[in-house]
Amino acid sequence: MPLRQRLENLPVGQKLLAALLMLLATVLLVANFTFISAAYWISHESTAPQALQTLGRLSSNPDLITQALDSPEKAEALLNEIGSYAPLRAAAIYDSSGNLIAQLQHGEHLPLPEHYRQIEAWSLTELRSHQVTRLHHGDQPLGHLLLVASSELPTAFYTGTFTASLGILVFSVLLWLVVSRQIKRLVTHPIHRLEELSRQVTREENYALRAAPGNNDEIGSLAEAFNTMLSRIEAREQELKRARDEAQAAYDQAQALAEETRHTNRKLELEVQVRGKIEKKLTGFQNYLNSIIDSMPSALIALDEQLYVTQWNQEASALSGTRLDEALSQPIYLAFEPLKPFLPQLKDTIENHQVVKIERVTWGQGEDARHYALTFYPLTGSGGRGVVIRIDDITQRLSLEDMMVQSEKMLSVGGLAAGMAHEINNPLGAILHNVQNIRRRLSNELPKNVETAEQIGITLDAISQYLQAREVPQLLDGIQQAGARAAKIVTHMLSFSRRSNRQMSPCDLSALIEQAVDIANNDFDLALGFDFKGHAIIRQFDPQLGPVPGIPNELEQVLLNLLKNAAQAINQRSANMEPGRIILRTKLSPPWAEIQVEDNGVGMPEHVRKRIFEPFFTTKEVGQGTGLGLSVSYFIITNNHKGQMEVQSTLGQGTCFTLRLPLASNLLPSHESTTMEL
Repeated sequence: MPLRQRLENLPVGQKLLAALLMLLATVLLVANFTFISAAYWISHESTAPQALQTLGRLSSNPDLITQALDSPEKAEALLNEIGSYAPLRAAAIYDSSGNLIAQLQHGEHLPLPEHYRQIEAWSLTELRSHQVTRLHHGDQPLGHLLLVASSELPTAFYTGTFTASLGILVFSVLLWLVVSRQIKRLVTHPIHRLEELSRQVTREENYALRAAPGNNDEIGSLAEAFNTMLSRIEAREQELKRARDEAQAAYDQAQALAEETRHTNRKLELEVQVRGKIEKKLTGFQNYLNSIIDSMPSALIALDEQLYVTQWNQEASALSGTRLDEALSQPIYLAFEPLKPFLPQLKDTIENHQVVKIERVTWGQGEDARHYALTFYPLTGSGGRGVVIRIDDITQRLSLEDMMVQSEKMLSVGGLAAGMAHEINNPLGAILHNVQNIRRRLSNELPKNVETAEQIGITLDAISQYLQAREVPQLLDGIQQAGARAAKIVTHMLSFSRRSNRQMSPCDLSALIEQAVDIANNDFDLALGFDFKGHAIIRQFDPQLGPVPGIPNELEQVLLNLLKNAAQAINQRSANMEPGRIILRTKLSPPWAEIQVEDNGVGMPEHVRKRIFEPFFTTKEVGQGTGLGLSVSYFIITNNHKGQMEVQSTLGQGTCFTLRLPLASNLLPSHESTTMEL
C-alpha cells in the first residue's frame, strides 16, 4: 500500500501527531542548519580576522622581530614562536627584497607565494583569510609577514553546536509529547469515545446511551448532535415498539378470534381471493365507468380553478373539433371558443359553489344550427377547486317538445271537436232539411203545391218568376252549399275524434308515393294550383328501405295532402322565380323510415310554422280551406302509426315535411286508425 494511502487511513489523532512531529522535525532541522551556518559565518568573518590581527600585533613587537630578518634560522624561530596559535593555518616571512626566507604550515601543505609581489595575485585564487604585516629591521628596508587563517572551526565549536542541537531536540520532543497529550485529551479521546459509543449502540441496539458532554467545539457539537440523533431514534424505537406491541396484541386477538371459529385459514384464503376478485372488478368497473363517461352523448369538460382544461371526453372533441392532447392544459376559451362568453358564469360557479344551468344556446347557422343546454357543476376535492361543464344536445328534444305540444293541442281539440260536432249536427240538419223542404214546396211537380196555390188565387209560375227575379233560388243554393260545407266540417271533426281498429300491413312507401302522385295528376283542384306535368317531380328513393308497417289508405291521404300544400305554395310564388320543384324522398334511418316532401315554394315564417298542425288554423282565404288537413295528417302519423311528423321552412325558399314511421311492427302495440276524407 502506498505511503500516502497509509497516512490517509490513519486515525485522526495519529494524523495530527504525525503532522506535529513533521512540523517539529522540520523546525529543528531548519534551526540547526541556520545556527551552524550563522556560527560558521561569524567565525569566518570575525574570529579568524581577530586572531590574525592579534598575531600581527604580536609579530610587530620589536622584541620578537628584531632578529627575524637576519637569517632564515631567526625567521624560523619567529614562526615557531607564533605557530602555537590555533587559528593560524600557514605563515611566511619575506625579507627586505621580498624573497621568501621562511614559512610555517599546519596541516596539509598550502602553496604560498615565493615573492612578496606575488601575494596580491595569490590572494585572488586563495579564498582563505590572510593578513600581511610589516616587519621593521632598524634602518634597513621593511620585511613582511604573511599570516593565513584556518577556515576550520574549532572542536569546541562543534561540541557546543552539537550540545545546543541536542538540547533543542530534547526540548522539541518534550514539547511534542506535551502537545500530543493535549491533542489526545482534546481531540483523539473524545472522537474515540464517540466511536466506541456508536459501536456499542450498534452492537447492543441500546438507544438510551448518551455521549458525555464535551467542550464548546466541533467535537462537542458532534456529541450533542449524536445525542439528539440517539434521542430521536429512541423515540422512534419506542413508537415502533408500541406499534409492534399493538400489532402483536391485535395479532393475538385475531388469533384468539380465529381459534373460536372453524376453518379460519380457509376463510382467510377465500377472503383474499374474494378481495382480489373485488379489486379486479373494481378496477374493471373503474375502467368501465371511464369508458361510459368517454362514450356519453354529453360533452364533459373538467376545468381547474384557473379555467384550464384537466379532463376532456370524446364528445367534447367531436363537438369542438379539438383533440384531447391539444385541449389538455389549455384555457377553455382557446380549447372551446364558443364557451368564451360564459367565463363569468364559470368563475361564479367556482367562487359561489353553486350549479349554474343555461337552458338553451344555439351554435351554428342555418340548417346546421343546433341547440345545446349547458350545466356548470362546482368541483372540490384534494386536487383543488374547479368546475365541470356538461353540454347536452337538445335539438331533438326541442323538436320532440314541439311535437308533444302539438299532440297535446290535438288531444284537447279532438275532445272539443267531438262535442262541437254533436252540438252542431242538430241545427245543421234542420237547416239542410228546411232548405230541401222549401225547394219541394216551390216545385210544380207536387200536386199539393198546385192545389194550395189555386186556393189562394195565385199560380206557381208567377211565384217562380218572382223568386227568380229576386234571386231567391241562388240564395237557397248558397244556404244549401254553406250547410253542406258545414256538414263536411262536422264530418271531419267527428272523424278527427273517432277511432276505429284497423290492422297494419307492410307498405311499399315508394309505390304509395307513386300512387299519390298519379292521383294528384288527375285531381282537378290540384291541376289548377300546380301542373304536375309541367314541373319537376324529383324522386330520391332509398333502395335499402324495405316494406314498412302502415295503413296504406291513410298514408296515401297524408301524401296527397302534402302534395296539395306543396302545389299551392309553388303557385303562390312570383312568376320570375325558378321552375317549381317537388322532391320526394325515402330514407332508411333506423329505427325509423323517413318520407320527405320538399318544395321550393314561398315557405312560411316561424310563427306560422309553429302553428301549422293546429286544427282550424289556415293561411288560406275564407272558403278555400278548413284548416284540418295538416292536423288530421299529424294525427294519422303520430297517433295511428306511432310515428313523428315535423316541418322545416324558410320564408321565400321552400318547405320540407318529414314523416317518420317505425320500421318494425312487432315493436308497436295494436294501432288505432282514423278514416277521413278531406
